[in-house]
Amino acid sequence: MAKKTGADKIAGKIPALVAAAKEARKKAYCPYSHYPVGAALIAGSGKVYTGCNIENASFGLSNCAERTAIFKAVSAGEREIKALCVAADSASPCGACRQVIVEFAKKDAVMVYADCRGGKLTYTTAGELLPLAFDPKDAGL
Repeated sequence: MAKKTGADKIAGKIPALVAAAKEARKKAYCPYSHYPVGAALIAGSGKVYTGCNIENASFGLSNCAERTAIFKAVSAGEREIKALCVAADSASPCGACRQVIVEFAKKDAVMVYADCRGGKLTYTTAGELLPLAFDPKDAGL
């Protein structure tokens, strides 16, 4: 029997994860960009955490949906991301979010981009998300 991948283990949960990310998008605080983004992740415990982008008039203090969801999960004691979905008109994590994702996700963790304009779902893995990522294990940290 073939070893199950991260995708195999959570495949049946993807529709609910996408729905949760789209619902989180509705809560975005984006009065400056008018670009709402939602994210939802399945943590190591199996619990789902959501986040939305939160802007600030001092733009550098804004926070992306992905990091909001991850920080909520970590603050609840989670340390592993099994899957993460980002929902937006053009869904793809920024560089900062990619680095935070690889801090908590194994290389085979499922990443889903839900394009809210066309409905297209794009799949990748955390390992493909950020090639040559700064890995704390490789740095001896």
